[in-house]
Order: sequence, then C-alpha cells, then structure tokens
Amino acid sequence: MITDTMKQFFLLIFVMIGTVAAAQQHGKEYHVSMNGDNSNDGSWQHPLKTISAAAAMAMPGDVITVHAGVYRERITPPRGGDSDTKRITYQAAKGERVEIKGSEIVKGWKRLQKDTWEAVIPNTLFGDFNPYKELIHGDWFWPKPKDRQYHRGAVYLNGSWLMEAASQEQALSAADAGNPLWWAVVDSANTTIQAQFKGVDPNSQLVEINVRPVVFYPDKPFINFITVRGFVMEHAATNWAPPTAEQMGLIGTHWSRGWIIENNTIQYSKCVGIALGKYGDTFDNKDTESAEGYVGTIKRALAFGWNKGTIGGHVVRDNIVAYCEQTGIVGSLGCSFSLIQHNTIHDIHVHKLFDGAEMAGIKFHGAIDVQIINNHIYNTNMGIWLDWMAQGAQLQRNLMHDNGLDIFLEVNHGPMLVSNNILLSATSLLMNSSGAAFVHNIFGGKMDVIHYDSRMTPFMLSHSTFVQALHDNPDGDIRFFNNLFVRGGNASQYSSALLPVSFKGNVYTKGATGINNAKLKRGYGEMDQHAQEKMQRYKEQAAKEESAVLDTTFDADARLVNQGADIFLEMNINKNWLNIDREMITTEGLGKALIPGLFFENPDGSLVKISTDYAGKQRKLHPAPGPFEMSAGGKLRFKVW
Repeated sequence: MITDTMKQFFLLIFVMIGTVAAAQQHGKEYHVSMNGDNSNDGSWQHPLKTISAAAAMAMPGDVITVHAGVYRERITPPRGGDSDTKRITYQAAKGERVEIKGSEIVKGWKRLQKDTWEAVIPNTLFGDFNPYKELIHGDWFWPKPKDRQYHRGAVYLNGSWLMEAASQEQALSAADAGNPLWWAVVDSANTTIQAQFKGVDPNSQLVEINVRPVVFYPDKPFINFITVRGFVMEHAATNWAPPTAEQMGLIGTHWSRGWIIENNTIQYSKCVGIALGKYGDTFDNKDTESAEGYVGTIKRALAFGWNKGTIGGHVVRDNIVAYCEQTGIVGSLGCSFSLIQHNTIHDIHVHKLFDGAEMAGIKFHGAIDVQIINNHIYNTNMGIWLDWMAQGAQLQRNLMHDNGLDIFLEVNHGPMLVSNNILLSATSLLMNSSGAAFVHNIFGGKMDVIHYDSRMTPFMLSHSTFVQALHDNPDGDIRFFNNLFVRGGNASQYSSALLPVSFKGNVYTKGATGINNAKLKRGYGEMDQHAQEKMQRYKEQAAKEESAVLDTTFDADARLVNQGADIFLEMNINKNWLNIDREMITTEGLGKALIPGLFFENPDGSLVKISTDYAGKQRKLHPAPGPFEMSAGGKLRFKVW
C-alpha cells in the first residue's frame, strides 16, 4: 500500500528530477562586459571581458549575454549545441548596443599633401593575417581591369568606408568628396597606409582599419545549433566567396546545421556579409571554374555530409545586411533547407570596383527547399540570384526595387514558386531556368530570357540533396498566373519557348507588354560544341494566354512612398480587373515541373495553396490579380514595409 507520505516523497523526487532536467535544458548564462575580466566566472556579478572567453566556456544549452560596448575581436566558436532546443546562444543584452568589429582604431596620421594623410602601422597589429597584403581572389572573380590587384583591407572614417585606389598616385591626388580613396604598402616591419580625408583631421575623428578576416566564424565545419542575436557586426576583410571554395562571410556557419542569425546589423564586409556556404578542401579555386568543375564540387560535398539531416536548415531573419561589395547573403550547398525572412538588404556591390559571377543581395547555389520570404532588397546589382538546384525554392512576399535586376534564376529545373512579390526595378527577371511558377506578383520591369544553355546541371529527388540526373537548360516550362503588370512590365520574351509557357488571369496596364507575335531576339547561355544538336530535341512553341485583362490605356501609376520608417505602395486600381473568375492557385493547378517530374509543394511536402496575399489577408475564392487582395477600385494604398 502506498501511503500519503510515500506519495509526497515520490512527488518530491519527480519535482527534483524535473528541476534538474530544466536546468540542464536551459543551461548556464555567461555575462560579458567591457569592464569584466577573463579570470572571472562569467556571472552577472563577475562578468568576462571578451566574447571569445565566454565562447570557450559555453556548452550546449548555455547562453552568452554581452553588455554594451565595442568588442574588437574575432569569435571562433569551438562548439555548437546538440539540438534545436539545446543550442548555444550569443546575444546582446536587452536594450543595449553591442558592437563587434573586425577593425582597430588608428591614430598618428600625418598630412602628406592635399587631402592625403599617412599612418605607419607595425605589422605586429595584424599578426598572421594582414589584409593590406592579402589579395581578393577565387573562382569567377574578375578584377577590373584584368591585371588590377584588390586587397582585403579597408579604411573607415566615422563609420563609412573609403575605396582602394588603383595606384599610389591616385591616392595622392585631390580627393573626390564622394569617393575618397586609400593606398597601402607592406614591408617586413610596417604597413603604411595613405588615405584621403577631405576637409578633416583624421586624428580628431574615428578612423578604423580592417584587421581580422571575419567577425564570427567557426574554424571547422559541423559546429551546429548556434544562435547569434542582437549585435552590430562590421568591418571584416573577407575574401571572394565562390561556390567551389570555402565561403567566409563577416559571419558564417561554415558547413553546419541549424543556426539562427537574427536581429543583427551586419555591414561593411569587403566581400560577403552572411555566409551559409561551403567548407574548404584541396580543390578550392583549382580547376573548378566550369560546370563540370562544380559538378565535382557537388559530388565531394555529398561525400562530406551534404544532406538534410546534417547541413543547412538555418534561419536568417530580421537582420539589416548592407555595404558588402560581393554579396549580402551567400551560400553554396550549405544554404539548403533554410529560411531567409524579413531582412533588409541594401547597398550590395554598388561601387563595382571588381566583377565576377557571385554578386547579389542574396546569391545561393543549391537552394533546395529554401524559403526567401518578406525581405526588402534594394540598391543592389541583383536582388536574388538562385544558381543551380533551386529545387523546391519559394520566393514569397518580397519587396524589391532600385536594383539592377530583381530576380535571376540560373540553370535550375524547378519546381520553383515565386508568389506575392513586389518587383519594381527596371528589370524584374533574368531567366535561364525552367520549372518556375510566377503567381500574384507585381511586375514593373522587363524580363530577359536565355533561350538555351547547354550546361548539364542537376535535379534531385524530392526534398533531398540526392542527385537524380543532369539535364541541359531549355527555356520554358513557366507559368504566369494572376500577376499584375505595371509601368515597364514586359513578358514578351516568353511569347514562345522550347518548353510550354502558360499565362492565365494576368492584368496588363499602361506601359506593360504581354506576349505578342513580334520576332524575338534570342539570348543564349553557355553553348558547347554539341549545343545546336541538343537543341533539335525541342520544338519551339507559342505561349498560351487565358483570361487576360488588357487595360493598356489605364495608368496604374504604381509607386513607393516613404512615410517615416514605413513604406507604402500607392496604385490606381480599375475595378474591372476583378470581373475575371480567377482560380485559387494550388499544387494541382500548377502541375509538375517537367524535367524533374515533381509537383510544386511546400518544403515539408504539404500541398501549395496561395490563399493569402502579401499582407497575410485571406484571398477570395476567385482572387484579385497581383499581391494584394482587393474588392474596390480607385487609388489604393498598401503598407509594404
């Protein structure tokens, strides 16, 4: 018989076990303060001085809370968490500004001539890595001009960076107020930097120089389940990050699983802001600059653990990513199964000092089941560039404008879903892919289409990294359903294609162009010696349009309006657009992507149904065109950011 005393005893044991389990689950909290000491225990009363010291102590389930100040260090986490519920968290203390910088302050500037000042810095400041000696290099990196050298260093005046001069003579000339320059020479003992400071004494200002290659980056792969939250991170001497080599950003996941990078400001990286990409191996930047070379990269990655249970699955949300000269967020293979949500990405590759094939606000290879949702991307050369294996990728509710072009889909076979986006740059799409569905978008720019590309690129088993086969890249197998074309929106490049193209329920307003019978000027991608023979397997066919509204005398006058911190889309609506009985777009209605033979599904395998609009409002059974559900005409105003 169990007595009341025994019951109370067992209850006490259960409570104690639960308390211990909870303590183990939540772990220990380490505090870091500018006034701390690394000999302390990291408690709130006795904080550590550096984030790196806390990183050395933290175990799965632990939290590192960093208090206000500027921390000039590289964080190299030695370990990660064990699971999504037992991760290691790095966070800024609530309400406190915490800056982590890859730079150091430089004083002792002496005026040389005109606007140019000079500082002589002992090489001991840099240790084993001197960014004024190290060159930017890698596959698909194209200096401009071809023989020019670009170094990984940078100089910052009061938070804004100067660009590297092409020659010492250029740095010694009078400064252009909008484009100040620097120049550096490294000898065995010192680094001499000459920089233009127009109208200011740099010794009385904040002048910083790059010292560290990264700010937050593991030195080995498989450091999983880390959260980085609430920091300002800046000033990294990052290298070029091609898809065939190790990709190091100002912050990077280094071939791991399950990171959360949220609520940070990540800016002023010489090449890349956030890297979700590839590990390094002996093949980095060696005879891999080709389609065949990248196929080899994929095979090696599969052997090195590239699968859904091991790599990717990251969450990157609510960050500001800016002032990177290559890419805001990059990822080759290691980005798969990730969520990129509600980030502001701007001023990417704006100086255009060098060229290459990897520059964009977001540039991913292997974006399998990646969701890019509700991001604001502007003032970049390209907004989103998905290159190779964007199978199951979804681009939804993104706001893009003032970019060189908004979306580039390259040598993918689908299925890819692009829905409820606002695309207002002069070029909305650059297409060199098949198997895509464009649903309920606003297109304000033209579309450039590559007719054929002979490269053999992979498609995978559904929701998997397993390569099923390689295939060439004809144009077509594209769907445009329930879109709104305004301003210079122009779909005429899809008037015919090598695979079927279908249009249904779209609206074309003043300035916009749909499919027509005009002779098309064709563009081609990479063409091997057998390309013409391969193309003969396809028969060009005209696009089909159903239930179109040609309202080309009506000026929608779509424009973005800033009001404080908010952005609104103002647009004229003709109520007659709503008279078409458009269909709710679903997996069934989209059919299969032809080359992989796969349905359009959500990343979890559930069926697609575009039942809500850009703002999350429920769509009607017969929905309105474009990204906003509406029931009236006139001048309407929608909050878009």
